[in-house]
Amino acid sequence: MISNGTRIEETTFQFNKDAGMYVCPAGHLATRKGMKHRNSTTQNPHLKYFSDVKKCKVCPLREGCYREGAKTKSYSITIKSTEHVEQEVFQETKEFKELAASRYKIEAKNAELKNRHGYEKAITSGLFCLA
Repeated sequence: MISNGTRIEETTFQFNKDAGMYVCPAGHLATRKGMKHRNSTTQNPHLKYFSDVKKCKVCPLREGCYREGAKTKSYSITIKSTEHVEQEVFQETKEFKELAASRYKIEAKNAELKNRHGYEKAITSGLFCLA
């Protein structure tokens, strides 16, 4: 969860199902929402919820939530694609943790090839060039 570029704990903002908006810890409801699509096809879109800045300026809980002089106050939720959700589930498995634990050996060998033996960039690619 992102709020104006600073990380906020996920439990501070609560979703109100009736209004379809997020509520800040002080109880103020978001005023509007919008979808931010990314230019790249590899990045997930964000659903942004905007709050009333006038309320944030006088809020007793603004410390760490509202940045002084900000013109807008937003709270973003990333809409994850199915591939990212599947990857998150896979990263919690025992198999992934075993593979990640042995990865340092492979990375060390790749670094040695690159730095000590001069294999910085491949000149050719494909199966035909391996022979």
